[in-house]
Amino acid sequence: CVALDVQAACRDTAVTQELLKEGFHRDLLVKVELGEDAGGCAVAARTRLPPGIYVDPYELATLQQHNLTKAVLSPDVIDLEAPEYLARDVLLLLFLEPDPRCSRCFRAAVPVHARYHRPAEGTEEAVVVLESPEVLLCCCHGRLSAECWEPAEVDTPCSSDSTGSCQWHSTKHSPACEESMLRVPVGLREHSSLVCALTLLTTGLCSGLILAAACKYGHF
Repeated sequence: CVALDVQAACRDTAVTQELLKEGFHRDLLVKVELGEDAGGCAVAARTRLPPGIYVDPYELATLQQHNLTKAVLSPDVIDLEAPEYLARDVLLLLFLEPDPRCSRCFRAAVPVHARYHRPAEGTEEAVVVLESPEVLLCCCHGRLSAECWEPAEVDTPCSSDSTGSCQWHSTKHSPACEESMLRVPVGLREHSSLVCALTLLTTGLCSGLILAAACKYGHF
């Protein structure tokens, strides 16, 4: 009976995650509807970005300077030029803003970028899957129901512009209806010989033209 009462009191938090735009450069939009009122609390979504997708820390710093988004990356040093097979996961903590149209709704977006993948056989695209994020609350001046929320291991302040430690809490939530998938164009392995031959031919032709121009117009 008590278990049923607790379960009824803890309404699920719903999460929606979308990848906006097209191509290699997209926007990751996260929307959260809390199961209970969280007035005065900071709300964040923590998600693990697989190696095929990343957030540019320099772009993020610029956006945060203009107060367009707030997020924390771990690790904060990212190799922007690495291909997917040489990259590693990145942990993104995205701070959400209240949605004026809904008292329990929060949302935020951050630019994400796809990495180059290895050539594949029989397919012209690779699929990068984003799992549903974890919803976190940090209530410095409020109290959360112990039955619905539990302490989470997050070594991050309550906001992206503060340095003090904060106790975050997590709750069970209804994941996004479908996992977000980013489809990245890749080369075909069966074309590798043709691509190498054309690249070598083009390089030799361009080098010859540069050498001829240097011999004709250069002063030695």
